[in-house]
Amino acid sequence: MLHFVGPSDLLAGRKIALFCSARTPGAAILRAHDAARRMRDEGATVISGFHSPIEKECLKILLRGKQPIIICSGRAIESMRIPADCRAAFEAGRILFLSPFTTQPRRVTKESALRRNEVVAALADEAYVAHIESGGKTDQIVKKLTEWKVPIL
Repeated sequence: MLHFVGPSDLLAGRKIALFCSARTPGAAILRAHDAARRMRDEGATVISGFHSPIEKECLKILLRGKQPIIICSGRAIESMRIPADCRAAFEAGRILFLSPFTTQPRRVTKESALRRNEVVAALADEAYVAHIESGGKTDQIVKKLTEWKVPIL
């Protein structure tokens, strides 16, 4: 079951998942920024946990556009506050917050982050992976994306 805050109709469109390992080399950072600008300019709906440093930077780029954004949380959504930098886009009906968690956990754990990323992957029509740390959590998600035949850009 998914819990959400915001316009659930954003789930109906074609969604591009955004994933990036926490440790990312410089060249991958530049490619991720370019990809985020391209997705923003094309009006693509981007879904992500926006948790790793590069994912957070990509969110800042996406917030400058007009396209839908789906933010999947790795913690309970019950007591979630809308982040200040997301308020304008949320009030404009461009952001949907969702989570597979209702009341627990209150902070993101390794397990909840993995579950969040599985939800993102399951909802995606295609995925952009900025960088994969071999053997890391993003590597696990890419294996699931491949298994589920989700195209990786």
